[in-house]
Amino acid sequence: MRLRIDPSDATPIWSQIEEGIRRLVASGALKPGAPVPSVRELASELRINPATVARGYQRLAEDGILTVRRGDGTYVADAPPAMSKAEKTRILREGAVRYASLAATLGLGEDEAADAFHGIWKKGIPS
Repeated sequence: MRLRIDPSDATPIWSQIEEGIRRLVASGALKPGAPVPSVRELASELRINPATVARGYQRLAEDGILTVRRGDGTYVADAPPAMSKAEKTRILREGAVRYASLAATLGLGEDEAADAFHGIWKKGIPS
């Protein structure tokens, strides 16, 4: 599981964990029934407080994305709900705002930003 967080992002870290796992499940990178790292393991890997990971995991469990098997661990649900079109649009829009803001901060115009995006898309998106 490849989960990235950005401590400088205004989005709370627990929410970044939640969104990251949602994306991994929606993309198929995390398959139904697959184990996810324990709260302690992920907290250690990301160097954050375990309570932060627990909050993200709890929200995912409440939404039916993850399931907790007491004494066994946490897993992707056998039939996680599909991400709605509205949710996909919202996440994509948030990413577009971050990308456009970065391009503007670097002094790039719309064409240069679009060229960079298309170059990455054609090469293949790095994991």
